[in-house]
Amino acid sequence: MATVLLPLAVIYLLGSAGLGVQATSSGREGLRLTTDARMPGYLYVRPTGRCTPQFWSSGREPWPNMVPLDSSVSKVFGSMLLERYEPGLTLLEATQRNDDIGGSVFFKLVKQSSAALLNAYSRPGFPYTAWEIKSLVLEALISDAAAALQAEQFKQANEACH
Repeated sequence: MATVLLPLAVIYLLGSAGLGVQATSSGREGLRLTTDARMPGYLYVRPTGRCTPQFWSSGREPWPNMVPLDSSVSKVFGSMLLERYEPGLTLLEATQRNDDIGGSVFFKLVKQSSAALLNAYSRPGFPYTAWEIKSLVLEALISDAAAALQAEQFKQANEACH
C-alpha cells in the first residue's frame, strides 16, 4: 500500500509545485522540470505517525477512556502547570498547538507530553508509563533547559512508537 501511495504523493507534489508530466517530442510521457514563481523554496513535512501530537489531534483514533478530550492540562499533569499554561488549556488543544516551532520550550513540552501520555495509555510497549510522564513533566518545569530536554525525549519516543 505504501509503495503505491508514495509515487502518487510525489506526482501530486510535483504537479502542485509547477512540475509536471508532459508529453515529449517522442510522444512518450516524461517529467518536465520547470520552475514556477509560486513554488516555495523548501518542502516542510511534519511527522504524522500514529503516536505524534498531530495524529492525536486529528481524531483518527478514539482517545483512551482515562483521558477525555476536554481534560485540562492542569488537572491531568497537576496544578503546577498553571504557572506556565492557561487554566483552560485542554489536552486536545495542547496536541493541536503549532506554536512549538520557534516558540517557548514549554509549548513544546506540553505538546509532546500530552501525546506521550495518550500513547502510554493506549500503546502497549510505549517506553514511559503514565505516572512517569506526569512526574517527568513536573520535574521539567524547573528550567528552560530541563523543559527542552524532556520535550525532545518525549518527541523521540512519540515518533519511534508504532
